[in-house]
Amino acid sequence: MPDDPHPIQPPGSAPPDQTATGDQSPPRNLEAEEALLGTLLHNDRAFEYVEQLRGSHFYVPVHGRIFEAARGLIQQGRRADAVTLKPQFAKDQALAGIDDYLERLVHGAMPPEAARQYGEIILDLAQRRSLMEIGARIEYNASDVRVESSAAAQIEDAEQRLFEISEHGKGPGGPQPFVSGLTDAIHAAEMAYQLGGKLSGVTSGLTELDDLLGGFHRSDLIILAGRPGMGKTALATDFARVASKPETFIPWEEDAGKQKGIVAVFSLEMAATQLANRILSAETSISSESIRRGAINDRDLTKLIDVSKDLEELRLFIDDTPAISIPQLRTRARRLMRTEHGLRLIVVDYLQLMTATRNHNSRVNEISEISQGLKSIAMELNVPVVALSQLSRQVEGRDDKRPQLQDLRDSGSIEQDADVVLFIYRDYYYKAQQEPQQKNDETDAEHIRRHAEWQTRLAKIANSAQIYVSKQRHGRQGVANVHFDPRFTRFSNLHEPKQ
Repeated sequence: MPDDPHPIQPPGSAPPDQTATGDQSPPRNLEAEEALLGTLLHNDRAFEYVEQLRGSHFYVPVHGRIFEAARGLIQQGRRADAVTLKPQFAKDQALAGIDDYLERLVHGAMPPEAARQYGEIILDLAQRRSLMEIGARIEYNASDVRVESSAAAQIEDAEQRLFEISEHGKGPGGPQPFVSGLTDAIHAAEMAYQLGGKLSGVTSGLTELDDLLGGFHRSDLIILAGRPGMGKTALATDFARVASKPETFIPWEEDAGKQKGIVAVFSLEMAATQLANRILSAETSISSESIRRGAINDRDLTKLIDVSKDLEELRLFIDDTPAISIPQLRTRARRLMRTEHGLRLIVVDYLQLMTATRNHNSRVNEISEISQGLKSIAMELNVPVVALSQLSRQVEGRDDKRPQLQDLRDSGSIEQDADVVLFIYRDYYYKAQQEPQQKNDETDAEHIRRHAEWQTRLAKIANSAQIYVSKQRHGRQGVANVHFDPRFTRFSNLHEPKQ
């Protein structure tokens, strides 16, 4: 047996007694790594306590390889010990002496429960080394003016890297006692009861829709879909506008003060100025076109100024970065969550304009990555996410133009990932395109009569819209009838339309 207690230590590795950090030395604890590996090889039940670890977390590369080999065997349901691991390294000349080293590791084994503490030490030190690397990268990029990325872009990149370190350090969710979920469910029921059994989430501002949904609930992904011209953006903007008003805040569980927070709109199609224009129009009943063109009078201008002062109180943030990715959106949403007000609602307009982070062989897979990412954000931040989606053109080929779940364009796993699917539909949009033309054998009087009947039918549905709740994971399906005013791109309650 060799005298060197670390016979396979790679060149350049720190000696075993250097377990603390110097001024520039990477933090490490080789004894903790050896103790964990020995414990794992002696009793693979220890793996239950370190499932979150990966080989990359170990400072000594050989230790990482040993851990990965053991992890692979255990996950296959096979035993991992000094005997079963030897064939894994038999052909690697660089690991001469590994047999004796594995045996020595086993001799230092501790009870399986001790693996938890060793794993925590290894993970903490790995994160510290990653922090040092990120810090060095930040310093280098910030000090080199030749680096093309702006300071803002470097900050976002650093935040994303820090987030990845945090995520990689999280252990698996794992089983929880039923009583834990039961307690949360009872608490939610008590809150709903105190609120009259109606609104227990973020209000949509539309009574019939709130009656169906009970508001937009934490951790839910809500898909709002419709064909062009239906008013998806207008409706989503209304959701954001109403939800960001202080008077709509509700006492939401124990951290109510924190949740009286920010509404974040990620607008990939319209600029922030355009959305602000729409909100001004909805609040003042002055058409957005008139506001944009300046076709207003003194009275209108005074009204705009007065209303704008009130709108300054909205906790509404708009990010109009085009083609944003899931990691970028997550980073910016987490930044808002860390503010003193917290985050109340996220709106994304729209899903198909987002950028996938990986190369996929189909558009369907790209959309699946994006929808799964949005659901992940909703769950991680514990806020509702409303994401707009296009519908397939096949809707136009049917006599019944009302949308169905199968119409979700490039749907991928959208329907599966969504907790709620809403379809916006306005029959007026299609009926307006069916103006009756005079037939060859038709008199002028008959044509005028038919045209007048068409105009009458059109007038009756001009301001009518339906929001179909076609999927609700924890509730019923249904339809909410609402009022739509195209002049001000505003949705309101059907029986109480704003004038």
